[in-house]
Amino acid sequence: MRNYSETLLDPSKCVLLVIDHQPQMYFGVESVTRGCIMNNITGLVKAAQTFNVPVILTTVEAKSFSGMLASKIQQLSPKMIPIDRTNINSWEDANLKRAVESTGKKDVIISGLWTEACVAFPALCMKKDGYNVYVAVDACGGASVDAHDMAVQRMTQAGIIPVTWLQVMLEFQRDWNNKDNYDAVMQIIKDHSTAYGLGVEYSETMVNDKSMLVYQ
Repeated sequence: MRNYSETLLDPSKCVLLVIDHQPQMYFGVESVTRGCIMNNITGLVKAAQTFNVPVILTTVEAKSFSGMLASKIQQLSPKMIPIDRTNINSWEDANLKRAVESTGKKDVIISGLWTEACVAFPALCMKKDGYNVYVAVDACGGASVDAHDMAVQRMTQAGIIPVTWLQVMLEFQRDWNNKDNYDAVMQIIKDHSTAYGLGVEYSETMVNDKSMLVYQ
């Protein structure tokens, strides 16, 4: 059987960069509902942690303007202090750049606010510096639908790969016969995958609760 690790995301080669998921940045999002972004980034961080993918958190002007990292994200890594910056382009911050380089990973998955600035700028620069860059587009948000969409188009034209948070997790899982992370993955699906998650819960109920079955 062929090994597709060079084609599909391999968690052992990845790092997740979470950029500026802060209150002031959420206030400016108009491309999608803020709750949707929060659901998706939380699911993505949980997926990364399940597969031992390093997660780097960064904020911009946290104490003077944008506020602290969203608590739902911080609670997933309670001991991790986000790297605070003044740069709009986080790749121009020496501490952030050092943190990414120290992982030794060349496949970078990015989620952030806003897509047109704090995501696009570092993504384009990291691509230029030889990284394989993936943007979880449904865990990002822009100041308008056009701003988000045009940023995604610009990044795609530069060779950056758009993905979704669920796609990333399923790519990490690859095979339902891989049982090491199966239970954790299914729990993330139930918690964050909306309709599909409800379907999983329904299926489990029908299988496990015989009283729900008409025919025994």
